[in-house]
Amino acid sequence: RSCEKRPFSLSRSCVVQRFASMASAVLPLELIDKCIGSRIWIVMRGDKELVGTLRGFDDYVNMVLDDVTEYEITPEGKRVTKLDQILLNGNNVALLVPGGSPNYD
Repeated sequence: RSCEKRPFSLSRSCVVQRFASMASAVLPLELIDKCIGSRIWIVMRGDKELVGTLRGFDDYVNMVLDDVTEYEITPEGKRVTKLDQILLNGNNVALLVPGGSPNYD
């Protein structure tokens, strides 16, 4: 039987096969590293989203962004704030979209 037909199999051959396929996978921090110098859309927990150019990050996904546009949804409507540079705490990041931007018009 193949390992695909037994997704929870702990046989040695299936475990070795899964680790071999994982070795070619892209790790999350590697993907973020490829985005340095590019625009990135960040969806935060809560009602904020940011779009900016990623300049750097650390293992906690704290990020330095340039040319940032912050979108905040309030009871009064959408608030847009332009910022030159920010240091973003990674604790509240829910989603990163490389090259993306919200469709607020």
